Amino acid sequence: MNVTPVVASAADAEQTQSRPTIGVLALQGDVREHVAALERCGAEPVLVRRATELAAVDALILPGGESTAISKLLGAFELLEPLRARLREGMPAFGSCAGMILLASEVLDTRPDAEHLSGIDMTVRRNAFGRQVDSFETDLSFAGLTDGPVRAVFIRAPWVERAGPDVEVLATVADGPAAGRIVAVRQGNVLATSFHPEVTGDLRVHRLFVDLVLAA
Repeated sequence: MNVTPVVASAADAEQTQSRPTIGVLALQGDVREHVAALERCGAEPVLVRRATELAAVDALILPGGESTAISKLLGAFELLEPLRARLREGMPAFGSCAGMILLASEVLDTRPDAEHLSGIDMTVRRNAFGRQVDSFETDLSFAGLTDGPVRAVFIRAPWVERAGPDVEVLATVADGPAAGRIVAVRQGNVLATSFHPEVTGDLRVHRLFVDLVLAA
């Protein structure tokens, strides 16, 4: 029997390239909201709970949640070292809130046994803005984003106390007791925010990340 080979057209290749496969770490936290945002941005979201799933994605989002719980689950699911390895290899990643904490090279006010990934050269203070009752919203100027400020939702959020020399500061709090605190950064292919862009319906931060993945 003769089998005619299927040859991908240039259009097919372009469509595949423009729809990257982006994993969402699905161990704990606001996974569903990130999945929905990625779908609306034209990416292909995949839930990641195993090393084999991590190996198959182009990039990864680490969602908000409880950072110490997620770090323990990373160990329990044998994802900690594979994730560190992929970050060292240059895999794009985006962490929001707890995800920012996990991506830090140093974490303050956390448990001694908590693990972090050293994806960005920064020192992060956990729960820096206070407890759940101190959650708030504010508008932020965000470097690289047009069409006005970003509405940022902070829920038991961290902030960045030290950003390394290769870290680009993307946003700081404009006023109030936390004025000047760093709440969004980027180093190479890795992006992190103290706040939760996935809950507001504003897709600009996710589109920025998808564009970063495509460029990588």
